[in-house]
Amino acid sequence: MFRLARRHAGISYSKIAAECDIKPERVGTLARGRGSVTTFDKIVRIADALRIPGALLGLAVRPWETAPVPSVPAHITTEIGNDVQRRTFLRATTGAGLAVSLPALVRPELTGRLGADIPQRLRARAARLRRLDNVLGGGDTYRVYLGEYQSTKAALREATYSEATKRGLLSVLSEQAQQAGWAAFDGGREADAAGLYRDSYQAATEAGDADLAGNALAFLAYQTVAGDRRSGVEIATRSCETISPGAPAGVRALLYERRAWACAVAGLASETEQALADAGVALSEADGQPQPDWVAWVDSTELQIMSGRCWTELRRPLRAVPALEGALAQYDDSHARDKALYLSWLADAYLIAGEVEQSAAVVGRALDLSDGVASVRPHRRLASVLGRLGGHHAVPAVAELMERSAT
Repeated sequence: MFRLARRHAGISYSKIAAECDIKPERVGTLARGRGSVTTFDKIVRIADALRIPGALLGLAVRPWETAPVPSVPAHITTEIGNDVQRRTFLRATTGAGLAVSLPALVRPELTGRLGADIPQRLRARAARLRRLDNVLGGGDTYRVYLGEYQSTKAALREATYSEATKRGLLSVLSEQAQQAGWAAFDGGREADAAGLYRDSYQAATEAGDADLAGNALAFLAYQTVAGDRRSGVEIATRSCETISPGAPAGVRALLYERRAWACAVAGLASETEQALADAGVALSEADGQPQPDWVAWVDSTELQIMSGRCWTELRRPLRAVPALEGALAQYDDSHARDKALYLSWLADAYLIAGEVEQSAAVVGRALDLSDGVASVRPHRRLASVLGRLGGHHAVPAVAELMERSAT
């Protein structure tokens, strides 16, 4: 029902999570057909939120049902039938439920004279929407994030505001452009992503927000280095040069991490090690200080993951494997995209070390996790590892994996 509600009624997973009192990552997991809801109270909560008539679930008539419950066609109770029937059912039953925007998710009105509180309200909204990236790929989130960016951009063009509010709006616009750019990159829209990162850098520079300007360059470097290693390293170095003495620890750690990655892809081992060390020092100085929400995910586990990825790129499996295994032990399977992606580097590290069977086993786990994820990155990475494993087709574990991946 969660999957159908999003597809046919346009109800986002974040809205379902808020109304049904379920964590967003849990909603994404359930929508992919993994796990089940077995608590009576939770089933009732979902039924009422999605306006599912009680008769469909063996419940009494729900309080909101003002008319006799209609006969229910078999195609609905068994989920057999065409898309038109499903769409009609969902539209009819969600009109008074989740299809109505939840107050906490309503975008502020951005017309006329904008008050000084608008930038902060938009920033809080961006922080909430950012959580979708934990469980959904860019293929699912790009249009949501792009819509936020375009709305703020239109407000800057058409509304009126003070100079201070303008700077705040430009800063939010930069943050939204990065969010949309990341989703575009994750969903395979590289040209759109690069354009959004450049727009983000321009907005941040105009707003005087050095931290966001540096992060825009870091995003651009992360994408550029795959095709142009020299340019990628140069952009990543520029991003670190934006760091001011007062920059939050998480911001400094993130920019150094991105520089480490660019250097690793370019084969610069000593530069990679120094950048990783700089990121570690930055994290050690966090000391509970407030950090921007857009770096809230940067912690010791993330640095461990990046270290393992970098050492894999540099073909140093003795360093890569322990780092990746230790960090991945902290990742729940509900973070399917990220865990599948990071497992691809672990599989690569095992393969570099000559542990072919172990590499094949890790790829198998990653394939399970990536099934149905709306992101091109884990699929591309796993295809690359599978291609290298193909040279070991005589190994039974590899032969079995190849047969499975071909179906």
